[in-house]
Amino acid sequence: MNEFEKVTTGLGEECGVFGAYDMDGGDVAPSVYYGLFALQHRGQESCGIAVTDTYGERKVHSKKGLGLVNEVFDEESLQELKGNLGVGHVRYSTAGASRAENAMPLVINYVKGILAIAHNGNLTNAIELRHELEYTGAIFQTTIDSEVIAYHIARERLNVEKAEDAVKNAMKKIQGAYALVVSSPRKMIGARDPFGLKPLCIGKRDNTYFLASESCAIAAVGGEFVRDVEPGEIVSFTKHGIKSDKTMAIDPKKQARCIFEYIYFARMDSVIDDVNVYHARIVAGKALAESYPVDADLVVGVPDSGLVAAKGYSEQSGIPYGMAFHKNSYVGRTFIKPKQSQRESSVKIKLNVIEEVVKGKRIVMVDDSIVRGTTCANIIKMLKKAGAKEVHVRISSPPFLHPCYFGTDVPSNEQLIAHSHTTEQICEMIGADSLGYMEVEKLKNMVGDLAYCDACFTGNYPMKVPGRDVSLAFE
Repeated sequence: MNEFEKVTTGLGEECGVFGAYDMDGGDVAPSVYYGLFALQHRGQESCGIAVTDTYGERKVHSKKGLGLVNEVFDEESLQELKGNLGVGHVRYSTAGASRAENAMPLVINYVKGILAIAHNGNLTNAIELRHELEYTGAIFQTTIDSEVIAYHIARERLNVEKAEDAVKNAMKKIQGAYALVVSSPRKMIGARDPFGLKPLCIGKRDNTYFLASESCAIAAVGGEFVRDVEPGEIVSFTKHGIKSDKTMAIDPKKQARCIFEYIYFARMDSVIDDVNVYHARIVAGKALAESYPVDADLVVGVPDSGLVAAKGYSEQSGIPYGMAFHKNSYVGRTFIKPKQSQRESSVKIKLNVIEEVVKGKRIVMVDDSIVRGTTCANIIKMLKKAGAKEVHVRISSPPFLHPCYFGTDVPSNEQLIAHSHTTEQICEMIGADSLGYMEVEKLKNMVGDLAYCDACFTGNYPMKVPGRDVSLAFE
């Protein structure tokens, strides 16, 4: 772009998946639309819906494109998506560039019919699997690892009787993180990787079943939360009911749910694996107040994911909680702005400080993470310009020291400020009066007995990882 540049703020989310199957034959596209709308925080780059009619000709009708859910779909396009079984996806690119052909769901025609697949996560062995497929004649249309999964499911389906068995055989080959929603001509199938890195849950409304990345999406379509899909579980929905296959499950102690779902990704009104996200963030804030007390007049949170942790800090410390920022709700995670020569701050486009709240006060500012440090430095500068006497920063995650290979856009080591600087140095660089990160050993307080992955902080990966960034390997 000549006069404009693309700005990405904060940490990259993952993706969101949603599926709906109306056993009575009603159209599900509107429900999938509202489900994706509720999952928009998980991906604002592209989205798509694919539907099929299990009673009719079993054609798949799909629409996808770059943009937010309400930009890609309108009333007319939803009315054209006729079918009682649907799969939807919102995407933030962690593997493969931001291009229209990389939008999901992927729809593939093959000898047994048509499959539609939505995937959240990242495979760690996608390069090897893709090369293997290419050498046996496979032709790829996208640069995303999800297409590797689709190919494997389609190939395995030729050797087995049921689509869910094809999913299981594909799971034996793929490694990494994934939550899958698959529609075959007469079935909706959900699958979760054996480590449980990515969330997936089941909901129900009358005679319609749902699969969703988060429970908030089931609530958004008026459904009742039934349960989480367990790590390693494959669930299939047909007109005869639900079936479950847990033969791919591993020892619960070896499971590794992404701790960042609770710190940042998930919406605060979701419950994942029986852990309430709001409660987990309150606990994180309390832990920060215990570890890093400070004399201050007001605790504020950086919207949105810092707000609840700030409330927890306030409750534990006794320092009043206040709202110091106005957030522009119409700005996504990525937006276009005039080049820096025109001096607009990308943070100011998204956040404004309420001067009356902070003037003359010592502020504790709670946020979920520091990745490169630039956003945090800008916010502190804004607070001090608005008259804050002191700004003490408290971060509800430990320092990022290692890249993530499972679908979270934690950049390479060189871009991680904590990788090459001490806490004291970072504190000085961002202009804070003090800085405290969540202690790694206190993360478990957030999720109780759940086994989780904290590799981006500790380097303890739950499985073998590629050792290099594979997100754009197929570009």
